[in-house]
Amino acid sequence: MEISQVDPLTMLEMINQEDLKVAEAVHCVLPHVKIASDFAYESITNGGRLIYLGAGTSGRIGVMDAVECPPTYSVSPDVIVGIMAGGDNAFSHAAEDVEDSKEAGKQDLEHIQLTSKDTVVGIAASGRTPYILGALSYATSIGAKTVALSCNEKAEISQLADCAIEVVVGPEAITGSTRMKAATAHKMILNMISTTVMIRQGKVYENLMVDVKVSNHKLKERAISIIQHVTNTSYEHATETLEAADLEVKTAIVMLQTNTDKKTAKDLLNQTNGHINKAILHDQS
Repeated sequence: MEISQVDPLTMLEMINQEDLKVAEAVHCVLPHVKIASDFAYESITNGGRLIYLGAGTSGRIGVMDAVECPPTYSVSPDVIVGIMAGGDNAFSHAAEDVEDSKEAGKQDLEHIQLTSKDTVVGIAASGRTPYILGALSYATSIGAKTVALSCNEKAEISQLADCAIEVVVGPEAITGSTRMKAATAHKMILNMISTTVMIRQGKVYENLMVDVKVSNHKLKERAISIIQHVTNTSYEHATETLEAADLEVKTAIVMLQTNTDKKTAKDLLNQTNGHINKAILHDQS
């Protein structure tokens, strides 16, 4: 309550003390996050999608996690989808009134032709946003897996979901400003869900982004570094192999580790669902 009366450094210390509570709150709900991650993995493995849905800050966080997956893991933009109440324009221009419409949540899912193969994660710090209530109700009615992500115990949206993640972070440093601790907790959880799914999809080897989309000079240099690290080859050889592999890091690694050409390496990866270690073992067998 004294935050408006103290010096700037003390303000920062107060905010930081509250932020320190977020990771512990997330840790407490990891079993529920695991269930949500399993839902998403099964959906994507079986040709479905992971869909984030939210209004205001919650929607922006979902969109951010979704749009960052294609360049990081070369996954299609259609696989992990972020939907924001009010549409794309609401990302940069607040349209908070849209969150009061249950029908809008349903319509946004209808617009992307939601199916029973999909997993829908409805995000609302308060746990009672009508937009999310409408979306989760509709998703359940057609058989999609549903996840309710909130910051309140016994949240209203939890009652409509197959999995409820209620990450209780406590009062905000600025009362009611859920763009702070609540948003931080939700970003951490969405990062966890998408990252664990991508790891299980074979898009990470050791802790390296082996499916990174090589779309600029920085990412090409990162790709070369990854190939060097895994295969213990020279910069020049790694560069040549990456280019021969159509700029696909995984293909280049398998080419070097199995001493095969691009076609054989790609075949090995296809036979093992994109898992590098399995592709290498398959070749040895």
